[in-house]
Amino acid sequence: QVHLVESGGGLVQAGGSLRLSCAASGRTFGMYALGWFRQAPGKEREFVAAITWTGGNTYYLDSVKGRFTISRDNAKNTVYLQMNSLKPEDTAVYYCAKGRFLSDDAKSYDAWGQGTQVTVSS
Repeated sequence: QVHLVESGGGLVQAGGSLRLSCAASGRTFGMYALGWFRQAPGKEREFVAAITWTGGNTYYLDSVKGRFTISRDNAKNTVYLQMNSLKPEDTAVYYCAKGRFLSDDAKSYDAWGQGTQVTVSS
């Protein structure tokens, strides 16, 4: 099936920026939507942002609107998450996922990357 590999995580101070990338390989057909989720220690995995592959429609978690931007490069089978004005509460492992439609429900996604750590210090 599809293989998803995230990169770009790291340690940044509050107010800083990071750009995450998710590269897809293998059986990439049927990749109708790509989403980003995050999970902090002791917390539930939560939806962050998603984008449809063809129309480029986007959907964001309220707390990241105006700070995060999701985009994609169809030719490279890659989705990006540009994160600006980072806050300590953004600290989490960030996961890329492939789904069948634009959704904030993790159950709607059927392929996941390994995750990349984002740590925001105060």
